[in-house]
Amino acid sequence: MDNIKFGNYITDLRKSNGLTQRYVAYELKVTDKAVSKWENGKSRPNIDELEKLANLYDVSINELLENMKEEKDVKITKIVLTGGPCAGKTTALNWINNYFSDRGYTVLFVPETATELIPNGVAPKTCKSNYDYQFIQVTLQKTKEMLFERAAKGMDNEKILIVCDRGMLDNKAYMDDNEFKKILKDFNTTEVKERDSYDAVFHLVTAAKGKEEFYTLENNNARTETVERARDIDDKIIYSWTGHPHFRIIDNSTEFEGKLERLLKEIASFLGEPEPYEIERKYLICYPDIKKLESMPNCTKVEIAQTYLKSNDDIERRVRARGIDGDYVYYLTEKRKVNNMKRVETEKRLTENEYLKLLMDADTSLHTIHKTRYCLSENNQYFELDIYPEWKNQAIMEVELSSEDEKITPPEFIDIIKEVTEDDSYKNYNMAKEMPKQLVKKRIPTSRK
Repeated sequence: MDNIKFGNYITDLRKSNGLTQRYVAYELKVTDKAVSKWENGKSRPNIDELEKLANLYDVSINELLENMKEEKDVKITKIVLTGGPCAGKTTALNWINNYFSDRGYTVLFVPETATELIPNGVAPKTCKSNYDYQFIQVTLQKTKEMLFERAAKGMDNEKILIVCDRGMLDNKAYMDDNEFKKILKDFNTTEVKERDSYDAVFHLVTAAKGKEEFYTLENNNARTETVERARDIDDKIIYSWTGHPHFRIIDNSTEFEGKLERLLKEIASFLGEPEPYEIERKYLICYPDIKKLESMPNCTKVEIAQTYLKSNDDIERRVRARGIDGDYVYYLTEKRKVNNMKRVETEKRLTENEYLKLLMDADTSLHTIHKTRYCLSENNQYFELDIYPEWKNQAIMEVELSSEDEKITPPEFIDIIKEVTEDDSYKNYNMAKEMPKQLVKKRIPTSRK
């Protein structure tokens, strides 16, 4: 039972009626201290006292009882299923529904907005301009996602999965830079806020890349792309989502069933079915060409401040501010080591106030890690290059894998010095023990104000 929530509720009722705690105590024949404890959440009134409160505040006894109910710990996860044209999304959505419904999830699907608008006459070629069409599409998409999230909060299930058939950043692939900047301005939002509002993003590569014989326009009357155009759009969508903290690319290296099985495995791993495994390999590399990275469309720059919290020997706890140009999102991460490559990891999105509060529990024996991360989508894999201000000749490259035996194809322009996956000295936790504060030159603000 959430006594604090109920206490706040009856406090608001008392104040809205212009009453003092002393007056309420007098009317109910209880002490001032009893009323104070109810409102502070330290105790709760019995049924007779509830009836008297209902009469005094002119509300029904049922309303009071409803506000005394303990809220369920509902976990709502919102993911994006995206991909190039003819990538298999429609079939994948059916697989996702069957697989996760069988595992106790309520699965909600936010339908693809373009396939609702275009076949019904609202299209880039029928609107005044491409921008006008994109404005309409973004408006409808944001509205649908908001309504689905609201509906999910009232559902009677502790595990709810919202699957968005394409997300907000898909729209970027169909706009030029000026149009996209105008969209962000007109909706009073930022790219970081929109991209990272989803818990995870899963991209299915178009059949036009490696499975050309299966590429078709027949199963989607909103699709008109040639094979060459489909490849280009696939690349642009990948570039748009590059920078998300949990972005996975599912390629055509297997037959279609194998592709969908890999997708389900990635989603299940992220959700923690049976456990949220993270499989990662780490490399020490020569200091990369920063100008080259920043000029690449498939690379996104992110600033990170990572602070470790007090924890026991089995679990590593940390909070992280992640973003760019004063626009940050915040996370709490807990990790438990299985082996040198494999860890059980859970992550929770935080508000800025929650983040600042957790910083009060920081492990003061460890320094905050500050780094610039370059997220790079290359060879259908997702690489993260971490640049530390203390290092001038080397950097770290990480790649998350779907299995421990997955083959890695590093970018050609990256010079690998050695693999350090099993070298504890290159783990951020141990690096936080060594990095002196005076060497940390770049700071990430803890507030957007």
